[in-house]
Amino acid sequence: MPAQLKYVDPNRPRSLFSRAYAALANTRLGRFISIHVVWKVDPYLMRATRGRVGMGLVLPTALLETRGAKSGAVRRNAVIYLHDEDRVTIIASKAGDEKHPAWFHNLRAHPGVTFGGIPMRAAVVSDDAERRRLWALADRVFAPYAAYRREAAKASRTIPIVQLTAREPAP
Repeated sequence: MPAQLKYVDPNRPRSLFSRAYAALANTRLGRFISIHVVWKVDPYLMRATRGRVGMGLVLPTALLETRGAKSGAVRRNAVIYLHDEDRVTIIASKAGDEKHPAWFHNLRAHPGVTFGGIPMRAAVVSDDAERRRLWALADRVFAPYAAYRREAAKASRTIPIVQLTAREPAP
């Protein structure tokens, strides 16, 4: 049976709890916990539970599997996502850090990824109008992205947006 990825409609209003959780994640303490606990524990927790349980709780997260750009070793990261018709959109925010997340570097080198157990192909969105449209959707799903963009801009970094499309699994 093929893997299923829960559909995340960016136009659906977020619950009060979801908005409160996102606001907490955007505090200094929330970012510290995300970086030093959640980002380290989530890949193991999500893999062990086949994606059913993650520390993101109410945030739509799934396990992204990339291959190391140099090593080729499988790397796993839990990332927030949303759907845009038949594509899945992920944001390489790294909480507004001055550097891109390692998984972004890896998927640029090896665009064949697995997301939520589904083989996919990654493409970086470069068109400015499309990026503006996707940011509007992403901000509805996770409001702190706006603050992350401001933080990244202070370091002259533009946060990448990646779209994933389904592909046939490797034989």
